Amino acid sequence: MAEENVLDDISHRRFNPLRNSWILVSPHRTKRPWQEAPAKSTLPEYDPACYLCPGNKRAAGDVNPLYSSTFVFVNDYSAVKEDQPDYLAGTASGDDKSSLLLQAEGVKGKCFVICFNPKHNLTLADFPPASIAPIIDTWTTIYRIHLPPSHPHALPPTPSYPAPSQQFTYMQIFENKGSTMGCSNPHPHGQIWTTTCLPDEPSLELASMSKYKSVHNTCMLCDYLAVELTKRDRIIHENDSWVALVPWWATWPFEVLLLSRSCHLSLPELSPTEVSRLAEALSQVTKRYDNLFETHFPYSMGFHQAPLSWERDLEKGEVHLHAHFYPPLLRSATVRKFLVGYEMLAEPQRDITAEQAAVRLRGVSGTECYREGL
Repeated sequence: MAEENVLDDISHRRFNPLRNSWILVSPHRTKRPWQEAPAKSTLPEYDPACYLCPGNKRAAGDVNPLYSSTFVFVNDYSAVKEDQPDYLAGTASGDDKSSLLLQAEGVKGKCFVICFNPKHNLTLADFPPASIAPIIDTWTTIYRIHLPPSHPHALPPTPSYPAPSQQFTYMQIFENKGSTMGCSNPHPHGQIWTTTCLPDEPSLELASMSKYKSVHNTCMLCDYLAVELTKRDRIIHENDSWVALVPWWATWPFEVLLLSRSCHLSLPELSPTEVSRLAEALSQVTKRYDNLFETHFPYSMGFHQAPLSWERDLEKGEVHLHAHFYPPLLRSATVRKFLVGYEMLAEPQRDITAEQAAVRLRGVSGTECYREGL
């Protein structure tokens, strides 16, 4: 029996080099019994009560335009504020344990909401790739406007996208799909948060990838992609610019890592062809998700790319443009994975192996969504 096939039947740990951490894998736990009920629902194309539909009033009182493609606005309930008093923490002195152990720092930023489409009842899984490309263009435009003016990819501000009040450090582009993932509105939309700090997850990845490059003089994710393209056990979709796979170290049952074949630092480096291929890959992944359990498959998805501004110029290989998909469903539309108990107190654990998950995702269509036949 091949070495990796043995891992389908035994508990083991897998190393995540991006986070420098481990995950416990327990494939034998899939034999546990579950009782469940199917969950399916439909939504109208337009909902007069939805605060994201065209022409409707938002919670804060502003009225949405009658948009026909993407629509961007500053989040009415932003998690960070662009204008707030500075917080100057005291410095620890002598044996002052309070200043040492009770640390805080102020964070400023700006949060955007991006409506993907005017139709209330669609998701990325329902879009053809041509309808996803404008979303990628919008992400890229907002990223470029927030770059330092001296950056080669910087764009000048516009009436739609005014200049930020200060130079932010990082921009996180993401989508939460489904109430399971904390999404408060089913209208197809995502978010962008910009902050004056570098958040923990991209910070961990930057540290790990920089260390790998300093030791091996190569890009960790380029090397990892080469390994996966050779083994092919975990790949679920690929084209000439992008590869979607279930990572070796996946925590969530059907987690997907979407990697650019070229070692790009950020979205603005993509050619028009690469943008088109990214749209195709996003369509493939989300359709496979929905087809797996014939439901609106919930997930959190986001891109990791170069900071907007950093203390030094980053080299290719220290950052490699990629996206993470973190979906919670485990066995059906109603049975999900919870990170509790051991996962919270010790380390993450998963039931099915990454290879088993990849087989399941490869086994469903990435070009047609099950709803098209209903």
